[in-house]
Amino acid sequence: MEKLEQRSKNTASCHSDVSFGRRNQPPDIRKNEINQKHIALVGQPNMGKTTLFNLLTGLNQHVGNWPGKTVERKEGFFNYQNNPYRIVDLPGTYSLTANSPEEVITREYILHEKPDIVLAIVSAANLERSLYLIAELVGMGIPLVIGLNMMDVAKQEGMLVEPQVLEAALGIPVIPLVATRSEGVMVLLDTVEKVIRGEILPEPRMPEIREDHQDALDQVIRAIDGYVPEPYPTHWSAVKLLEGDSEISSLLQENLPSERWQQVYDVLLDHDDAMLAIASGRYEWIGRLVRAAVVKPKAGQISRTAKLDRWAAHPFWGLIILAAILGLVFWLTFTIGGPIQEWISSSLVIPLGTAAESGLASAPFWLRSLIVDGLIGGVGSVLTFLPILVIFFGSFGLLEDLGYMARAAYVMDNFMHMMGLHGKSFLPLFLGFGCNVPAVMGTRVIESWPARLLTILISPLVPCTARMAVVAFLAPAFFGKQAALVSWGLIMLSLLILILSGVLLNRTIFRGERSAFIMEMPLYHEPNWRTVGLLIWQRSYSFLKKAGTLILGISIVIWALSMLPGGNLETSYLARIGYFLEPIGRWMGLDWRLTVALLTSFAAKENSIATLGVLFGASDMGLAQTVASTYSLATGLSFLTVSILFIPCAATVAVIKQETNSWKWTLFNIGLMLVVSIGAASGIYWLMTSLGF
Repeated sequence: MEKLEQRSKNTASCHSDVSFGRRNQPPDIRKNEINQKHIALVGQPNMGKTTLFNLLTGLNQHVGNWPGKTVERKEGFFNYQNNPYRIVDLPGTYSLTANSPEEVITREYILHEKPDIVLAIVSAANLERSLYLIAELVGMGIPLVIGLNMMDVAKQEGMLVEPQVLEAALGIPVIPLVATRSEGVMVLLDTVEKVIRGEILPEPRMPEIREDHQDALDQVIRAIDGYVPEPYPTHWSAVKLLEGDSEISSLLQENLPSERWQQVYDVLLDHDDAMLAIASGRYEWIGRLVRAAVVKPKAGQISRTAKLDRWAAHPFWGLIILAAILGLVFWLTFTIGGPIQEWISSSLVIPLGTAAESGLASAPFWLRSLIVDGLIGGVGSVLTFLPILVIFFGSFGLLEDLGYMARAAYVMDNFMHMMGLHGKSFLPLFLGFGCNVPAVMGTRVIESWPARLLTILISPLVPCTARMAVVAFLAPAFFGKQAALVSWGLIMLSLLILILSGVLLNRTIFRGERSAFIMEMPLYHEPNWRTVGLLIWQRSYSFLKKAGTLILGISIVIWALSMLPGGNLETSYLARIGYFLEPIGRWMGLDWRLTVALLTSFAAKENSIATLGVLFGASDMGLAQTVASTYSLATGLSFLTVSILFIPCAATVAVIKQETNSWKWTLFNIGLMLVVSIGAASGIYWLMTSLGF
């Protein structure tokens, strides 16, 4: 107890910025595995787990996918007191039952990889829900330390949480944190070290199954004892059997003798409500902890979240706020990103093209054309997107970190119901504003397969940052000061088409099925600028990597097709492809060059600009102005419309195939997007033409 009190006092004084990830790491930090300690970081979504991970690792982290899964994997490295640490940020999960890939990945990693310690992050502002995962972790027989995060948010919500009381009741070290301000992190790491060294020995107090089912649990334990394969604990496995965990059931059925499995089966058959008994025992355990450690706000006291939600979650004003936020993002894009983009184009890309052309005056024509038109004209034009993408990435990262995304889903619930969906479907759709790939993968949060399939099919109609960047690149050249309004209108058009498509598909193919809406509403909290900054960096780096590989390759291919066979663009292979497709393009007012640019966007949406850069070259006016001076406003708006609605990129198509496991639905989605995009662009072109534009 004395150690506990001393640790609590130290926590209050640890307000200095923790900068493990920003310090120069020794060159062998990733390779020194002999002395490297292994931390598994776990927690439910919206607990601040990623904030702590980013704080510790900074840029010294690797982001990818788990082998054979589309679930994101994060691994990082840091030094603390000259000791190297490897930390793995496990997927956010509410429990450890095999209901989702995230849950299976988390528990299997902990059991099989045997980290030196498991660091569980819970929210002081939402402790009752946070502790459910802890109730499962304490039964796994693993070294465990709890980071009690968001102490500041709990205080703002009128709650007083006493970490020392919670620690005494749990038998596990509990360290109060404000990860967004680095408060308590030093004490947390100090405690982690002491637990690893054995100076602190956690003695967890586990929740008990409801009394009327205790005998059933004992019978299952006796039946499986000695037959549970490593590394699964016997008691934990027995609990999972009573919970109806399919993976553990299959595992033990394979390992148990038939007579033993029959004993287990008979117990499970007689206690088919055991899952409720286990959950009840956990909630009783959680209730005792919360009553002991939390002083809740007085009756009638309105929290900050409740005050803000009166507006943000209002059925009418919530929609107005959402529309205003999207409008603000585009205003920022054109007010801040537009001038920076123009400066990059006029001060870097165009002079670079001019210098390259002069420097290569004596070089062969094909080499000069490759460098000036293929590389600088193609990739250089795409790189000017970066300021626009940074604003998009930062805006949506900020909204996510504030806790606003759940409110956006809530206010969109009525619109979702028109399609037979619910507000939960809006969460993956909202991710589509960043990229359609995670939007499709994010549909896994939807329990109903028809609802999930419908959400997958309409997800590519959400304009991703790459599509919006194409609009942001060309709209100012065509529409000047009205560019922000035009872009906002195009986004609203795509969302309207999304809703109409969803309604039509639901009433025809899915026959009006509807499902209930249950979703967590996280508390509002101050954004962590480090987390937002790292998100911007990671996504910007991914874009630059794409520009240096995929877009570069496509630009070279497009250049080669535009030069062969005789060096004349009008008689090139590219022109022949364009002329072949031009009859369809003419419906939308597009000539062969715009049609080819649209076609190449299948590889990556930014490629349409890279292709135009190759076709028009790096002129003194800049690519956007050159294109705008070549085509009418009607053609310009038509091209922007079809660009924002055109078939999904190759990566999105691959993920749709993976998630639906069906070429039928994948090809259906491509066909749907073709019809919608060509139809909408043709309608807008003929309307604009009839109005004299």
